[in-house]
Amino acid sequence: MKLPVVLSWLLATGTVSGLLTSPPTETPGPAAAPTKSSIVTGADQTAAYLPYLQGKRVAVLANLTTIIGKRHLVDSLQSRSVNIVKVFGPEHGFRGNASAGVHVADEKDPATGIPIISLYGPKRQPSAEDLADVDVLLYDLQDVGCRFYTNINALRNLMDACAQNDKELLILDRPNPNGYLVDGPVLDMKLKSGIGQFPIPIAHGLTVAEFAQMANGEKWLPGGKPCRLRIIPVKNYRHDMEYVLPVKPSPNLNTQQSILLYPSTCLFEGTVLNHGRGTQFPFTVLGSPALKGKFDFAYTPVSIPGMSETPLYMNQMCYGLDLRRYDTRELRKTKRINLDWMITLYQAYPDKAHFFDRTQSKEIGNINGLAGTLDFQKQIEAGQTPAQIRASWEPALSQYKQMRQRYLLYK
Repeated sequence: MKLPVVLSWLLATGTVSGLLTSPPTETPGPAAAPTKSSIVTGADQTAAYLPYLQGKRVAVLANLTTIIGKRHLVDSLQSRSVNIVKVFGPEHGFRGNASAGVHVADEKDPATGIPIISLYGPKRQPSAEDLADVDVLLYDLQDVGCRFYTNINALRNLMDACAQNDKELLILDRPNPNGYLVDGPVLDMKLKSGIGQFPIPIAHGLTVAEFAQMANGEKWLPGGKPCRLRIIPVKNYRHDMEYVLPVKPSPNLNTQQSILLYPSTCLFEGTVLNHGRGTQFPFTVLGSPALKGKFDFAYTPVSIPGMSETPLYMNQMCYGLDLRRYDTRELRKTKRINLDWMITLYQAYPDKAHFFDRTQSKEIGNINGLAGTLDFQKQIEAGQTPAQIRASWEPALSQYKQMRQRYLLYK
């Protein structure tokens, strides 16, 4: 790298021509250690909830992460004589083959024949009619612990539908792969949007069951009416444990590295840089054609159906940072979102007035909504240090950490 402001820990790499087709780190590093053998997800504890489901009409909010062992939960429960009458599909769809932000239509699952009702189209939560023939709803989605990851929005909407229609919600809990991390500005609720619905920091440090308890306790459901919850917690889990997901949680979080970098690199959705969409390594490579001559690493985004059909700078060579070899143990050590990458690339970008301009991108997101504050863009433009930026997150961040303690299932 040619810029003195670029951090010394970044690895020197050669220029890569064309689309990146295979990662240099296909063999996981220390931060991608095998899943702790003692951890047992809620879904895998079938003896704890199968008797409860027998004889009931069950609806499931599910996607590709909804598994028992290596088999999809819906397929597995059907084979165990559980009466699943319908499936609700979130962003990316029931089987996980829709791109980010793309509306998903109702359909019938070809594998099971079960009706699938999309909750990522015109409808965002089940109606009274949808729930008329349902006795219990089951929620089992893998989350990654970030405010702008929309699974918690879908959970809140499902909780509201249950509360309004007197249904119980069964949550099969799963570990948060970023559970060690509680960091970032708490959302200014004047910036509430589809990528930020709750007064929580970027990395909230909760599992979905803990978040559900917080949503009830803090009265975040419309009207403040609580949802009746039944939770199957994860066995033998702590928030500081490393957890490697057995299934990618969404098309563009397709490696453990991308999941661990996501709380930091998703902020680049609010910039003029490509952040890996249009490659096989989203959220782990960052660049722009405008950075030619500033960085040696290069890649070319292309259209990839199911991941990113029209990525920013499609078919153009982008120059920037390759974080695929970044040692994520540094994140675990500091327990902080990395702000250095944003500062480095802003300093390097020649047209700073347009660094946060999203008008040429079809992707969802702007820096104010992603960061959750109007201050972040101004702070980067003013040349503030990470310490100065982080100081502005207080006292709200510390107050959130104290509030969070009331809802933890795992210490």
